[in-house]
Amino acid sequence: MATKKEIMEKTKIHVKKILEKNSCGHDWWHVYRVWKTAKTIGKEEKANLFIVELTALLHDIGDYKLNPGIKVESEPSRKWLTKLKVDKKIIDEVCHIIDNMCYSKNKIADKLSLEGKIVQDADRLDAIGAIGIARCFAFNGNAGNPIHDPNLKPNLKMNMKEYRKAKSPAINHFYEKLLLLKNKMNTKTAKRIANKRTKLMEKYLKSFFKEWEGEN
Repeated sequence: MATKKEIMEKTKIHVKKILEKNSCGHDWWHVYRVWKTAKTIGKEEKANLFIVELTALLHDIGDYKLNPGIKVESEPSRKWLTKLKVDKKIIDEVCHIIDNMCYSKNKIADKLSLEGKIVQDADRLDAIGAIGIARCFAFNGNAGNPIHDPNLKPNLKMNMKEYRKAKSPAINHFYEKLLLLKNKMNTKTAKRIANKRTKLMEKYLKSFFKEWEGEN
């Protein structure tokens, strides 16, 4: 049976092969950042780091946005971990987190363990701050959405499924989701990080609107 270190190394290689060519914001480097952030939060929150890291690495390989025909998002992860002969209790915990952490499904944090809350926080944190700004414009550019249209106001009642279908400007997305994420963090560590990253986005938006109107 493989050691925890060997399982982690094999999983990193496996996930990288699957996601390295993705260009919609859910590529290998997104997973890399979520993994690193989850590990940082996990240490501070005294969580089971093996479950945290393993889940963070696998959380997107069965994402419905990348696999439209898939019914259970954790299915590819379960197959992979079973192949590596990981303990069934660990497999079940990792898969439970993956199936219950997605923002667009509006899953409540109470369904998640501490480890699940940490991975969910890390995933959400990657959507805000300096990286979040870059990802927002990359995602919207890939979707063919404009940067900004002053005549199209943010729709605060629109869910993520509707957002992906709508030709909503990238700037609107800050108000429809990104600026709201700081209030959806589970752990104290993530809340602290989210507040800092949100302030950066708010400062960026002030500069954006001034430049839009040709102001210095």
